[in-house]
Amino acid sequence: MTSAPFLLVLLLAVPFLGSLASAFILNTTSRQLPVFLAGVVALSSVGLSALAYPYVTDGNVLRFHAEWLPQFGLDFSLRMDGFAWIFSMLVTSIGFLVVLYARYYMGDDDPIPRFFSFLLAFMGAMLGILISGNIILLSIFWELTSIFSFLLISYWHSSAAARDGARMALTVTGIGGFCLLIGMLLLGHIVGSYDLDTILASGDAIRNHPLYLPTLVFILLGALTKSAQFPFHFWLPNAMAAPTPVSAFLHSATMVKAGVFLLVRFWPVLSGTYEWFFLVGLAGMLTLLLGAFFAMFQRDLKGLLAYSTISHLGLITTLLSLGSPLSTVAAIFHMLNHATFKASLFMAAGIIDHETGTRDMQKLSGLFRFLPATATLAMVASAAMAGVPLLNGFLSKEMFFAEAVETHADSVLDRILPYVATLAGAFSVTYSLRFIHTVFFGPPPVDLPKPHPHEPPRWMRFPIEILVVVCLIVGIVPALSIGPFLETAVASVLGARTPDYSLSIWHGFNVPLIMSLVALVGGTLLYMALRRYLATSEDGPPYFRRLRGQRIFERVLVTVSWRWARLAESRLGTRNLQPQLRWIVAIGFTAGLLPLYLAGFERRPIVFSQIDPAFVLIWMIGMALAIGAAVYAKYHRLAALVMLGGVGLVVCLTFVWLSAPDLAITQLLVEIVTTVLILLGLRWLPKRNPDLGDVMTLRSRFRRFRDLLLAVACGVGMTVVAFTVMTIPVPDAIATYFLENAYAQGGGRNVVNVILVDFRGFDTLGEIVVLGIVGLTVYALLRRFRPAPDSMEMPEQQQIQNRFDEEQPERSPGDMVRDYLLVPSVLMQWMFPVILMFAVYLFIRGHDMPGGGFSAGLTLSIAFLLQYLAGGTRWAEDRIRILPLRWMGAGILTATATGAGAWLLGYPFLTSHFRYLELPLIGKIPAATALLFDLGVFALVVGSTVLILVALAHQSIRINRLRAIEAARREEA
Repeated sequence: MTSAPFLLVLLLAVPFLGSLASAFILNTTSRQLPVFLAGVVALSSVGLSALAYPYVTDGNVLRFHAEWLPQFGLDFSLRMDGFAWIFSMLVTSIGFLVVLYARYYMGDDDPIPRFFSFLLAFMGAMLGILISGNIILLSIFWELTSIFSFLLISYWHSSAAARDGARMALTVTGIGGFCLLIGMLLLGHIVGSYDLDTILASGDAIRNHPLYLPTLVFILLGALTKSAQFPFHFWLPNAMAAPTPVSAFLHSATMVKAGVFLLVRFWPVLSGTYEWFFLVGLAGMLTLLLGAFFAMFQRDLKGLLAYSTISHLGLITTLLSLGSPLSTVAAIFHMLNHATFKASLFMAAGIIDHETGTRDMQKLSGLFRFLPATATLAMVASAAMAGVPLLNGFLSKEMFFAEAVETHADSVLDRILPYVATLAGAFSVTYSLRFIHTVFFGPPPVDLPKPHPHEPPRWMRFPIEILVVVCLIVGIVPALSIGPFLETAVASVLGARTPDYSLSIWHGFNVPLIMSLVALVGGTLLYMALRRYLATSEDGPPYFRRLRGQRIFERVLVTVSWRWARLAESRLGTRNLQPQLRWIVAIGFTAGLLPLYLAGFERRPIVFSQIDPAFVLIWMIGMALAIGAAVYAKYHRLAALVMLGGVGLVVCLTFVWLSAPDLAITQLLVEIVTTVLILLGLRWLPKRNPDLGDVMTLRSRFRRFRDLLLAVACGVGMTVVAFTVMTIPVPDAIATYFLENAYAQGGGRNVVNVILVDFRGFDTLGEIVVLGIVGLTVYALLRRFRPAPDSMEMPEQQQIQNRFDEEQPERSPGDMVRDYLLVPSVLMQWMFPVILMFAVYLFIRGHDMPGGGFSAGLTLSIAFLLQYLAGGTRWAEDRIRILPLRWMGAGILTATATGAGAWLLGYPFLTSHFRYLELPLIGKIPAATALLFDLGVFALVVGSTVLILVALAHQSIRINRLRAIEAARREEA
């Protein structure tokens, strides 16, 4: 691995590592530490991006590739070309300026470490979108940006507006991200690869494929929702409830640019068709015009900037719809220009809000005399937004006008584009003038929440100064300042189609210049005409005040959640467990039956002469126990549980009979753990009333008969499928492959264990993640669970012992338990080191003999179970510090890190390496890297099992506390 591709890994990893480090900083520490950490991380990212520039010039591409699931085309592939480079510089540099700005903006009571943790994680997700070389990986980072933006928008979660805005943003962009994933899957299906380079080289095949239109629609849904394009534009203004640094970073420079970035990225392979022009052009033009129109009538400063952002994103989308290489150049140029002046304007709005306590433009006026430096910077940035000459916004907007007057397609959209562009340009001048004139000129403000505004700290204004200087330099000397970098970005997108273009300030007196002049003059006159109306009008544009996107969104949510969901709940939902289980079993039975039916399932005859009578006898005993458990489950839970355990032992004997010792050990250990845990949980359920069984209505008889039929159908179905699978003649290629390669490639003689931790290690990783989720879910449910009032009392013998111990208050509950179960408790305590060593033994031998991480984890869990049973909850937790959540976290991290470690040597994810070590007194032991993966399995199994045990054990503490409180109340009464 050379150092150059490793730059991409560092560029992606540094923000996430910084986010993780920031999350562990306590809020009570100095606020300088998280700010310093975030600043160093952001500045390091800027440096790493800058170092990559020599590798992406002249059309070169910097790549990093690590195999993950190569058989499915899913690899961890990073790719940086000139376009990704210029955007990574934009994201990291503005991110650094936002960190510096946030240092002074955030209040003393705000949890600063959490803020910077979310901000850095978002930066990492955004960089992942930019440099992903695999479109599925791009989709993953795409969704991560939605998640972290949700956390940032809802940062002030005590505010209802922040919560609603975050929910809306996540809902819209999350649904769009799901659509994007579908589009990426279709795109990969068309091309036959998910590799971005392969896709970018397959434009003709994609455009001529029958699936082109659905692929285009799904990808556009992802892009348009992320960039807040019509009709999905309504979420962005509501996201303004976020802190201003978030708005300056996410909603002007990064997140909302992700959609148009995606359109540029796939422009070479998706554009050039009428469908592209119509769908993208219609959304872009409507967004351009409506966003500018709505921006003029906003009272909130950030609302004005939000709608202006929507309008400018519509401008970029419109340019990309035209299918012209020059329009793509203009789109890329305006993406960069818009990020600089809009980020500076958001920061200026934040300073105004910070110093005056309000963003209402009807309360603000004459702030130039109080904030002269900030006002000057904001006016320059507003002029750039309006397209005033000698500023960067003028250059890219003039390029837009030039492309608008060109004929690209013989359609109504193309013919009206020059008029739409000029009108939207006039609107942009109007809302820019309103921002400048209303806020900074006029009489001094009165009745401000903060009556004495003044200039902010020097370094809080510094990021705005940097961005405004960029606007000026690019606007005055564009060819020298941005020219080489823009050329690098454009060439990486267009390749041989790169057109000749000029970044000169003056192109002569032509039609685009006339359009610019008309927009400037028309916008000024329009503001003068609307000035008095704007000073007293309500928030929102006339004729559209009742048409609010938020209201429509909420009505849709109400329709879905209250009408459709309630209808489904009334028909399918119930609080009773039995109907829920009935639905689950029925759906599972249908899901298993349907593929067999479609595949033409062949029933095979049963040959009884090949069945051993002893084996039949064992299974007859198991069937009898299963029927007994089903019958007694209604009347006597303990008896049913004992019989159910007997069924588990029959299954264990079956595995022994069929020479499957690994499965037999696992089955036996699972039976022990689950039986004890279920037994502990049965105590807290209400008592069964055996007399209820004598009262059987017609409806209850029908329900029992229906459940019996369903159970018999599922049981017989599983029996037939299992028998067929075990008897049908199939090629032994799979079994032979594992038998021949388990030792040669996995370094182990226990084929079952090698399959689990090596050949099928990715499946096992997913399974232990599911096991961890189950453990957390059970714990979360039991935390809210309260024992039933009529739950089981202590056994009579234990109550006698407790009354005896009341005379000795110095004795602990553990002492009582040990006196009550003296001999068993001592044995269980002495068994702890023995079981611990046995668990270690099972773990070490698992690679060559029956055992392994899962079995060892269950064994150690049994040791902890015995300690809780022997001494009670308080006694065990006073002497054993288990911390199951840390076991689970360590297990997931160890297993994942083992898989990722293969990448460092250039192998696919979870590729294992093995050798044997000679240890004194022990001999040879396997030292495969799969052993580390198995260690992660071991830790997670222990953590999940003990977490459930702790949740059950603490019910006894709760019930004793409740009974003590009730006894005290009775004594007081």
